[in-house]
Amino acid sequence: MRSLYVRIVVVTLLIMLTSSVIAFIGSNLYYQHILKPANDDKNTEIAKDIVGLYNASSMDAPAFFHQTAKLSYQFYVTDGEASGTFYGEDFRDRSLSPEIVESVVNGSTYHGIANYPSTTFVTGFFSNELTNSIGVPIEINGEPHALFMRPNVKQQFNEIHILLSVLLLFTILLSMLIVFFSTRYLVKPIRELTDATKKIAGGEYSVQLNESRKDEIGTLARSFTSMSRQLMQVENMRQEFVSNVSHEIQTPLSSMKGYANLLLSPSLSEEDREHYLKVIESQSTRLSKLSKQLLTLASLDKDHGLIQHEPINMTQLLHGLMKQTRWLWERKDLAVSIEADDVTYNGHEELLYQAFENLLTNSIKYTPPGGEINLFLQTHQRGFKFIIQDSGIGIPPEHQVKIFERFYKADSSRSKEKDSSGLGLSIVKKIITLHHGEIHVESGINKGTTFTVTLP
Repeated sequence: MRSLYVRIVVVTLLIMLTSSVIAFIGSNLYYQHILKPANDDKNTEIAKDIVGLYNASSMDAPAFFHQTAKLSYQFYVTDGEASGTFYGEDFRDRSLSPEIVESVVNGSTYHGIANYPSTTFVTGFFSNELTNSIGVPIEINGEPHALFMRPNVKQQFNEIHILLSVLLLFTILLSMLIVFFSTRYLVKPIRELTDATKKIAGGEYSVQLNESRKDEIGTLARSFTSMSRQLMQVENMRQEFVSNVSHEIQTPLSSMKGYANLLLSPSLSEEDREHYLKVIESQSTRLSKLSKQLLTLASLDKDHGLIQHEPINMTQLLHGLMKQTRWLWERKDLAVSIEADDVTYNGHEELLYQAFENLLTNSIKYTPPGGEINLFLQTHQRGFKFIIQDSGIGIPPEHQVKIFERFYKADSSRSKEKDSSGLGLSIVKKIITLHHGEIHVESGINKGTTFTVTLP
């Protein structure tokens, strides 16, 4: 496959060639339709002036035309019967029909320049042919003759021909050199981007590119650098995620293994045996819950949009949630109340139930016995608000911005007590985001926590 450098060079040269051809055709049309008729008229006037000068001159015809030819003109004088006489530089092609000669001898004017075949290009202006001339009648020694004249273009424009040829040659060569070097300059940052891409593919994300350019390449470089930084963050998050998952799984497994070994002791009392079995059961439940949460997150990450949309009576959903968790908050002697408008919403019922269940169970976990939890469901513009307030231990301000991150625990020791994996609020955030909603938290140490969910 051709490189981008070769492609740009070839395309640029093709554009130059095409532009030259189009310009040549355009200049030819301009010459054929405008310059050639004007040139014919101009030379016709000159030929008539020469006839007038001859008539006013006392010189004989050969001497007059010989001297006048030195002024960069070519002449052919004939009476139509003899072969005629040529003055000045010789014509390349002397062919001329007898009918034309006879017509001019009889008093007509021959417009050979204007009638020269238009199939030729602008080079027709330089065609040194007798047919490409002006013919006017002239009387010499009392006898009618025909005078055919054309400018000696070679003599008139010889120096400028050379100058224009040199100028054209240098223009072409310089244009090609500029194309080669400018294309290399244009392709260089793209090659740097290619090398940077290979580095990123190899796991090296700390690439440095020239971001000072103000053009599209500079914009691309800045976007690429931003992408590499985001990829670095994603890679760091992935490694941290794997580390956290390994730690969260290893902890209950180690506990289960340790207590299982203790169960093998023959001197173990029945009371201790029962206690160890309960610990193993608790750790198994914790491990099962963790695996379920990981599967839920993986499923939510895979789905870019909700598969299921159905009308949901949110009021009934919350009342059902309170009934399902009643044994949890009654066991801690918590006062739970609900104020709910009649709200129907199109969404994924199971996911929304799971999100609100996570929020409610979190409030129950971190609210001391005898505390209270208040739930509010309010219509809001085109959607609704769900607010859950508790009188629990609260969340420190420095942790509030991170509580929705995966495996983040505001207080590691307390979270361990509460059997927390640090994934519950991450799942809530993901579910709310899939419904194009928002979730906010307000909290203070020992002043309780308020989560506000707004769904459009």
